[in-house]
Amino acid sequence: MSAFTLIEGIGAPLPLPNLDTDQIMPKQFLRGIDKAGLDRGLLYDMRFDEHGEPRPDFVLNQPAWRDTRVLVAGPNFGCGSSREHAVWGLQQYGIRAVIAPSFGEIFYSNAMNNRLLLVMLPQAQVDVLMRAAANPAAPASIRIDLDTMTVAAGDFTAPFTMSARHLDMFRRGLDIIGMSLTHADAIAAFAGRHHAANPWLRDVAATTMARLAG
Repeated sequence: MSAFTLIEGIGAPLPLPNLDTDQIMPKQFLRGIDKAGLDRGLLYDMRFDEHGEPRPDFVLNQPAWRDTRVLVAGPNFGCGSSREHAVWGLQQYGIRAVIAPSFGEIFYSNAMNNRLLLVMLPQAQVDVLMRAAANPAAPASIRIDLDTMTVAAGDFTAPFTMSARHLDMFRRGLDIIGMSLTHADAIAAFAGRHHAANPWLRDVAATTMARLAG
């Protein structure tokens, strides 16, 4: 994964409250054993009609927003089930960040741990960005800067916050597993001390399976 501290691109308005993960990534796209093809499923029932044809009135199907990189969304975005496919689908589609007043708790963890940047701003500030992004003649280019911790679009600028751990992950280009592996030496040292003090706990599963097999 590449490190970054800046995201800049076209913002698209999606002013729906409580947009859940079932809508972001419908169940029929969860059948695969890998992450491939999830961009097709993103917001499928909103993007396509019952015949699989694009809905021309949906924002992401309109020419002005086809290169969207930032979604400006309503409150409680990503509520519902814990499916991580919703995050992967957004990323495969090209979405690099979502700005909203609030997010579903599990979705927030899934997104940030996969380095899909989520930014929380007060509703009034999201409304300003929403109006700027909604202009089809000149949709807003939104700039999210992790060095200054600001969101900017035209004359609008607002600060935001995130945990030090998540900020470090973006800056270093690491997901949650990568961050864990930066502590590999400390983990190995702890395991060594733990097994030295409690030798009967070492390889319990393997020992048990060997006894059962015998």
